[in-house]
Amino acid sequence: MQSYQQVRIMFQDEAGFGRIDDPSSCWCYPGHRPIAYSHQVREYQYAFGAVSPSNGESFFLILPKCNTTAMNLFLTELSKAFPNDYIIMPTDNAGWHKSGSLIIPDNIELFYLPAYTPEMNVIEQIWREIRKRGFKNKIFKTLKDVVDKLCEVIVSLEKETVMSITGRDWILSMF
Repeated sequence: MQSYQQVRIMFQDEAGFGRIDDPSSCWCYPGHRPIAYSHQVREYQYAFGAVSPSNGESFFLILPKCNTTAMNLFLTELSKAFPNDYIIMPTDNAGWHKSGSLIIPDNIELFYLPAYTPEMNVIEQIWREIRKRGFKNKIFKTLKDVVDKLCEVIVSLEKETVMSITGRDWILSMF
């Protein structure tokens, strides 16, 4: 059995980002009405992510599908990114997380959160932050523009920001 340098807790989830918009409220000068354009194009890319509340480390992969094949690719790349660490990964109960054809690398162990409890998976707050920073009241001409903005926002997430968003007392005291 391989010995690992450290045990790392990384909460995992995936989220869709696309050309369908979600208009949100915004501020403007008194007497003016803000304009927020809208369209209903349904093209998506999916961000697979894992974040560590204790040190702010994160890993993201943007993929065209959200299925077992994509999850296998995500787990393989995550394992390569942290080859000397044993990763305990709390995740939700999506079908592709429990698929019979899911290939879990030796240095990753999935830990399933109770069903229908997204509030327990702190990466959900990261998705909210990404949407707030790059997708609020925005329309994208192409799916490539969506991916470019998603990459820009993900890269801008500093470790301190990830820790402040995800570092809940109950998590930090348990892990």
